[in-house]
Formats: sequence, C-alpha cells, structure tokens
Amino acid sequence: MVVAFAGDGGGVEELTWGQRDVWDLMRRTGRTMNIGGTVPAAPGDTVEHLAGLLRFIVSRHQALRTRLVSTGAHTPPRQEVHRSGEIAMELVAAGADAAVTAEALRVRYQTTHFDPFGEWPVRMGVVVDGARPTHVVLMYYHVLVDGFGIDAIVRDLANLADPSAPVLGVRPLELAARQRETAALRQSEKALRHWERQLDRVPPRPHPEPADPGLGAPRHWEVVCSSPALALAVRAVAARTGLASGPILLAAYATALARATGIATAAVQIVVSNRFRPGFAEAVTSLRQFGLCVLGTDAPFDEVVARSWAAMLAALKHGYYDGAAAGRDLEAWSCYLNDRRRGTDDPTGEPPTAGAIRAAQAEGSVRWGVREDTYDGTFYLHLEDEPGRIAYTLWGDTHRYAPAVIERCARDLETVVIEAALAPATVGA
Repeated sequence: MVVAFAGDGGGVEELTWGQRDVWDLMRRTGRTMNIGGTVPAAPGDTVEHLAGLLRFIVSRHQALRTRLVSTGAHTPPRQEVHRSGEIAMELVAAGADAAVTAEALRVRYQTTHFDPFGEWPVRMGVVVDGARPTHVVLMYYHVLVDGFGIDAIVRDLANLADPSAPVLGVRPLELAARQRETAALRQSEKALRHWERQLDRVPPRPHPEPADPGLGAPRHWEVVCSSPALALAVRAVAARTGLASGPILLAAYATALARATGIATAAVQIVVSNRFRPGFAEAVTSLRQFGLCVLGTDAPFDEVVARSWAAMLAALKHGYYDGAAAGRDLEAWSCYLNDRRRGTDDPTGEPPTAGAIRAAQAEGSVRWGVREDTYDGTFYLHLEDEPGRIAYTLWGDTHRYAPAVIERCARDLETVVIEAALAPATVGA
C-alpha cells in the first residue's frame, strides 16, 4: 500500500554529530544496526488506520522524511529533508501462524541494509489475516533515529487526533546548523580535551591470540545471560553504597574485564543518550554518542563503584562532541557498554538477604547466542530490561580472546556483584 505524506520543513544540511558517529560505525563494522520491533495489532485496527498512522509519523518528523545525499567516496554524505513524498507499507499474509510470519518479517527488516540514498528511513509491515491486521513491524535506519527517538515518536502519537499540534524537540536540520555555532564548538572542544586526558590514562593493551587460531569466522560471539541473583545483588550493593544500578554494573564490568585481560585499569566507552540536554528529550533524530570511562579496579569493590559513578558522570558530561574533529581514536580493542534498560531506578525497601541471593543463583541462565563476522571492539556489553532479573549479552572478539575467556568474563559480571553483596572486602580484579 502506497502512503502519501507531507510535512513542514525541508532542505539539505550536514550530518549532525550523532548521525555522523553512527554512519562511521556502520561503515567500519558493516553492521545494519537497524532498530525497531514488532507489536500486536490493537483490537479493531484496520489496514487503513495503520496507513494513517504511518502517514502521521512521517509527515510529523523530519528524520523520517530524510534521505542521504552522496558527496563522494571519501567524504560523509549530507542529509536532505523532503517536504512530501510517498512511502510503501508492506502487507504480508499471516499464513498458518501470524506470530511466526511477523517474526520472519522483523528479521528480514532488521538484517537487510537500508539504502539511505533511495529509501525512506522507516519500514512498516503489517501482517494480515484476511483483512484483519494481526501484527505491526516497524524498523528504523539508525543513522537518522535512535532508540530514544523511537520513544519520542511513540509519545507523539498522543497528537494523532490533532496533527497541527507543535512538534517538540530540536529538529535535525536545526541541530546541524546549531552545531556550527560558537557555543556548540566550545562544548565539543571541551569534551575532546576530556577524551584526550582519559586516553592518556589507558595503558597499552596486549594482543593475545585465541586458544584456537583456527576458529576463523564468524569472528564475534555472543553470550546471552539472564540473572535474578544479579538483580538482587545489585540491590544489596546499592543499599550499602547509596548509588544506583548503572555505576554498580559498570564497576562489575570493569572488574570482569580486568580479570579477563590481566590489566587493572579498564577503559569502557558507554553509550550516552544526550537526551538530558535542553531541547533534546523529545527530538526524533540520532543523538547517541560514546563517552569514555577509565577506572582502576585495584581497590575494594565499593571504591570501584564510587570511581565508576564519578567516571560515568564525567563521560555523560563530555558525551556530546564533533567526533570528526577528534585527534585520535580508541583502537579496536575498545570495550563498550550500552545500557538499554528503561526502568533503571533501583527498588526501595529492605535489601535482599544473603540467602535470597544464593537461592536465586540457580535460576539464572548463560548460553551462547549468535555469531557475526563483524561487530565493534573487543567486548561489547548490552544491558536489557527483564522483570525480576538483569538480562545482558556480551559480545567478544575470538581473534583476541578465546571463547572460554569471553564466557568467563560474562559470568564474572554476575559473580563480582554477588561477591560484593555477600563479602565486599574480598572482591577485586
């Protein structure tokens, strides 16, 4: 079904800092990095209503009316916002199992690269049983929209009945122009000076060979973990230290990395949403960049947590910058942390008992996941929402560390926090 759209604002601009970061990352790794998912259709939904919803979001948001414009093989593209156009909404017959069909559609959308020069940056497919929609699959091109931008789109659906309502948040064309102004350039220069100071603290890394050099491709392996005991242990450490789960999990990750690499100073790039900056909370664009945390793990765990908290605050403060102006980059052994949880506030009430933490250990799971030829860095930790437990995946580069080391690093993330909850004085790298 072809859907026509029209919206305010149009023109050509440079990529913003956040857009350029994702563009460079995708070019370097070859990953699609498409983001989105599947939702069941609401009772009473019709294909026509869903087409209207697609028209609404594309018309409202400049990012979804954007295509990239090539400037040559060796220079980044520019972005062009179109005032009007047409976009296709795919209809897929449900077949014997609508949920299976929807999942296959989601996988196809997620694993197929967007053509950013000829395709709109949103794909919408509707699984239909006859004329009745059963599932909606949406996928976005990450250069132009990040996860918090998707959240902003969802919140803006409250204006579906009033499309003339003001669009909140800075728009991509406005932001690109603003980033050439003096205030933004000063912010970037300050942030890059912080990066330089932190990079000077990073010790040289060895280049270990894997236990089996014949592992070959796929090079990057994923460990998938789910732990109710980790969730309880984080609560116990939070009650004692007065700090939230984010710094605790960063400290545990740094300690696990130190155990895996044999180097007590960990350097972790964390994903910074930048949504706390004025005008950015409701922006539908890509604002995520990396901030750098460098912290020593050669101390009691509570002290490492305190260092983690300070490093994280500094990384957030200095996570908005022109990456193209950086004098140097972290090398490929870099370690990354992407905290994708939305409900990260630690629960109140009495901290869990040691018995409850020990009992919950039996309920966790660790398994190998997918393998890919390309990923980013040596280790990449993703934290996910899961009720009653902490879910996480750790990607590891088997050309630098053996699979057994990667798995042990994933398990150590849980072990470190449980040890700290039960006997904090004994925990170290």
